[in-house]
Amino acid sequence: MSKIDDKEIKLRKEIEKLNSELATAHRTKEVRTNQLFNSEERFALAMRGASDGLWDWDLETDEVYYSPRWKEMLGYGEYEIEDKLSTWATMVHLDDKDFVLNKVQKYLSGEAESFEVEMRMQHKQGHEVFIRSRAFKVSRGSACEPIRLIGTHVDITRQKKAELFDKRNTKILEMIAKGKPALSIYDEIALLYEERHPGMRCSMLELEGNKLLHGGAPSLPKAYCEAVHGLINGPEVGSCGTSSYTGKRVIVENIETDPKWADLKDVALPFGMRCCWSEPIKGSTGKVLGAFGMYFDYPALPNKEQSNDLTSAARLASIVMEREHTQKRIRDLAYTDELTKLSSRTHFYLNIESLIKECARNNRKFGLLYIDLDNFKHVNDSLGHDAGDFLLKEAAQRLKKACREVDYIARLSGDEFCIAVSDVEDEYDASHVAQRCLDLISQPIELIGRKFTPACSIGIAYYPNDGKDIQTILKAADTALYAAKDLGKNRYSYYNKDLTKKAEYRFKIQQYLREAIEKQQLTLVYQPKIDINTGEVISVEALSRWNHPELGQISPVDFIDMAEQIGMIKSLTEWVLKTACGQSTLWKKSGLPAVRMAVNISPSHFLDSDLVPLIKKVISETGILPEDLELEVTEGVVQTNQENLIIFEHLKELGILLAIDDFGIGYSSFASLKHLNVDFLKIDKYFIDDMLTDNKSKLLISSMIEMGHNLGHEVTAEGIEKKEQFNMLQQLGCDSAQGYLFSKPVGAEQISVLLGKKLTG
Repeated sequence: MSKIDDKEIKLRKEIEKLNSELATAHRTKEVRTNQLFNSEERFALAMRGASDGLWDWDLETDEVYYSPRWKEMLGYGEYEIEDKLSTWATMVHLDDKDFVLNKVQKYLSGEAESFEVEMRMQHKQGHEVFIRSRAFKVSRGSACEPIRLIGTHVDITRQKKAELFDKRNTKILEMIAKGKPALSIYDEIALLYEERHPGMRCSMLELEGNKLLHGGAPSLPKAYCEAVHGLINGPEVGSCGTSSYTGKRVIVENIETDPKWADLKDVALPFGMRCCWSEPIKGSTGKVLGAFGMYFDYPALPNKEQSNDLTSAARLASIVMEREHTQKRIRDLAYTDELTKLSSRTHFYLNIESLIKECARNNRKFGLLYIDLDNFKHVNDSLGHDAGDFLLKEAAQRLKKACREVDYIARLSGDEFCIAVSDVEDEYDASHVAQRCLDLISQPIELIGRKFTPACSIGIAYYPNDGKDIQTILKAADTALYAAKDLGKNRYSYYNKDLTKKAEYRFKIQQYLREAIEKQQLTLVYQPKIDINTGEVISVEALSRWNHPELGQISPVDFIDMAEQIGMIKSLTEWVLKTACGQSTLWKKSGLPAVRMAVNISPSHFLDSDLVPLIKKVISETGILPEDLELEVTEGVVQTNQENLIIFEHLKELGILLAIDDFGIGYSSFASLKHLNVDFLKIDKYFIDDMLTDNKSKLLISSMIEMGHNLGHEVTAEGIEKKEQFNMLQQLGCDSAQGYLFSKPVGAEQISVLLGKKLTG
């Protein structure tokens, strides 16, 4: 063989060897490719099995690969979102974005050895998804510069919600343990379950008697809560009303169509409530305390988790409600006297201390009545403690009835009671309450088949005059109580002896006045009013007088004020009108010169609807001419409201003359005159007294006269006692005058002598 053949053979062997190696290489690559594919498939399946989503962030291009599972985790299909970093940026919670990116930078820079973070991301349907993300970086080159960040996403929402639920639940239990207000705990319970079930709104209603009262509903509209507050529960009263009535769970899938909501759906539907599930809230004894309601804005039935939570929520609320009931019971035992149901001594002290602080801040005063039943020990000793207890309960109710709404009453101990009389105007306000106590307590009662007439003694003290702290004022009232007992019992006494005497005098006036008015034991006197230019008597003013056989002459200021207080002013006014108008008619029939009869009308009676009919009746019965009757009213009632103006108009339609008495010292003098149709203005004695020495008074009187004339009114000056006053009033142009200078108030017989005379002082 030639050398060429040898080389060829050798070359062929080399080629065969290379082909063999190449075939082997191809087989190896195929195996490796299959192995890689299988590994990637197994990894993807493993991630899906582990509910992990994959992401691959190219740090150079900012492109990000999101695996189908990653997208599915947030509610998106495989091709719904772009593989860009901006996609993640729009989905991550705003409060978490900077925190996550900061952790990324620390990992990429080598400051942190690993990357793991928890964040909130927005689901396609709008709710939040809690994500845990882990990642590793891929680097190249000797500098190990990171070029990619590859990681996983795991949905940990259920775990985080469980943690948050447990945390909130623990917070609620701590609030209960610390005695936080029930309303704030109710709100926390509602928020606990609303956070657990997005879209849910919760409410708690407390049952008081048969009424449902708003407890807590932080996510429900205020208008809806107010609408159901005070709702009477029943078998067909919404979900919560029915549940609290039956003591059973009530599930309403559709509020709009369910008959239980027939009367309430118009309240619920406008606020987006479409279903309501309610669970009765029961105490440890099984007593229904209220109802827990869950609402959604679409018709639905609860799933298993929601059903279990409805039970749990009601049980949690029951702890709070039962605590409230227990605490209320404890407060009742501590602050309420068990026998009489009035406040106890403890509660009384707390309230008086609070009242003292309030009065000190606002510069106000209050009265304190210390009350003790007279001869109570005798009842216990002779009739037994059951009879004594019965008397105490009855006395408590009578004393409570004697109080006003603003007053506060308590039983201190045994047969001792206390009343705090608030909003007092003067030293005698407390005596009105005390007198009612005496009157009501002294009504007969039957004890063990025997008729018994109770009685009590009362001591009165005032804050701050008689004491500026609770101990001092109680001691003062107690001292006054014993003074009342020393004076014979069945009476009240002030800590201040002078006030006691004055109060006793007022009480006697009150006792005798009703009888005096009913039996017409008062008399009338008359004071003339003269024409200032001619001196002729043009009218007389009727004035009531009372001379009591025991009390003597009683000031009109005292008994007219008392008539107002005891509701006898109408009867008194009617008697004065009939007597005065009748006397005027008698004078006229006897041939005496005609004069007008002026009668004062009480401000309260003037505004009464009975006044105009009474005037018509008096005119008809006495025969007096309307133009001969002049009604005087103080400017306290001269107001511009329509009601007052109408009364003035009705009287003027009858032909009655009207005068504003005590003009110049009231609140509305000049402002109201333009609205009123009156005939006379009577300048008050206050200005007349010093008109000779005080130039300002003279100027004021001059202005009043000029103004009255300009408005078409005649002007009278009252209280004239000096000739110089009379002369000055003549110079100022006053029309008429009245006062002691001409005549004191005198009887009808003496007026007959004055009529026809000229009185110039």
